[in-house]
Amino acid sequence: MKFILALYISKLAAWGINLFANGRGTNLPGKIALKIDSDFISHIRNLDPDRTIFVTGTNGKSTTTNLIAHVLNKAGLKVAVNLEGANLIGGVVVSLLKNMGLNGKLKADVVMMETDERFLPIIYKQLPARHLCVTNVQKDQVQRNGEPEIIWRKIASVLNENITIYTNGDEPNTLSLGLKADKCVKYGVDRNALSFDKQSDFFSVTMPCPICHDPIEFAAYNIDNIGPFTCPVCGFGGGQNDYQPRDIDFKEKTFKVAGWKYDFKYSTPYFLYCYVAALSVARTFGVSEEKISEAFADFALQGGRMETIHTAGKDIKYLRMKQENPETVQSALNVIAEDTSQKVFLLGLDELVDFNPHYTNTFYTFDCDFRRLIDSGIEKCICFSGTVAYDAGLRMLYDGFDASRLVVLPTNDNEAIISELAKCECDNVYLITWLHKFESLAEYAKAQA
Repeated sequence: MKFILALYISKLAAWGINLFANGRGTNLPGKIALKIDSDFISHIRNLDPDRTIFVTGTNGKSTTTNLIAHVLNKAGLKVAVNLEGANLIGGVVVSLLKNMGLNGKLKADVVMMETDERFLPIIYKQLPARHLCVTNVQKDQVQRNGEPEIIWRKIASVLNENITIYTNGDEPNTLSLGLKADKCVKYGVDRNALSFDKQSDFFSVTMPCPICHDPIEFAAYNIDNIGPFTCPVCGFGGGQNDYQPRDIDFKEKTFKVAGWKYDFKYSTPYFLYCYVAALSVARTFGVSEEKISEAFADFALQGGRMETIHTAGKDIKYLRMKQENPETVQSALNVIAEDTSQKVFLLGLDELVDFNPHYTNTFYTFDCDFRRLIDSGIEKCICFSGTVAYDAGLRMLYDGFDASRLVVLPTNDNEAIISELAKCECDNVYLITWLHKFESLAEYAKAQA
């Protein structure tokens, strides 16, 4: 009776939210259902753990989830999925509610859920999925997550003989999780035209081997701290991945796996890992190469990774990214560095407003290498923020940027930032900052138009 009551009330709440506040409350109906019946998920009829897939990890969860769901849909399967990115337990319940009848029966062939890595054990307790895709386990949101090993332990706690885990074979922490599961499907990416090496100097950073804790040696980096690797002491890594793209062509936007050619519209190494992760899951679920190829060809992200603000007679290209994550910062830097024409670079790192006490740092930028960006041609670099503008400027100088072309604005004032930008002759502008600041700049530019 509690389950039926929870089902009807939560569905009514979801209907009301869609009617009066569409786009909000992606977790609320799920919270209501769980408040009434704490075992709500376990009471859903036709919910098969063997047909349930979780996607978790530091970076790439949303894109990988969207890709897998798109491929499965193209293959004719009905998928219950949380595409809105509501990846806590409440959001998972909401996604299931949308695919349930009033009799409590799930109307889906496959359940596909992006899950927050910190809350994976809680979600798994209610829904013991038999398939787990892990994108990577890296430094991220240190105020919440602490050190990556904490997240590693949370993911490892759900692994057992019933789970098939899909691991990024080019990321040491993730690959080591495969040792704790009954079946491990490994995916990775060859060295390619956009791979890079790190110079060995004062700022060099690598990772400790998750097995013996000695320094990992990367043969190449496809993303920061992700690439073909080996531990020279214990030999961990360096093995063959089950799914490994070859003949990667970023200009033609194609790659091959086992002789089959695939398109990838979002042709960067970051997205390539998402594509090959989706490929490995889809093949395990029996989707043909032909159907996967068709799905990759017409896949479109909901909300792009690059957006544009027009102001001061210039187009500011903004790369969406997590501020608290060196891998996404490095990926954004590498994308900008691919443009070898003269450019203005706006860098707006700032205080992290998450929960009290707020914190300020730029430690993750010291894991990154700015030299490739600097060598690509920067007319002027403008570092702005109310808290760490000088720290960000120093990081540029440490990697050899010309101080005469560096401007530091210790403010978040939109007028001051745009006024400084207007002084630049170059109209090719790139911006790295956190999403809230981008939205503020976009609103300011719109008001000035």
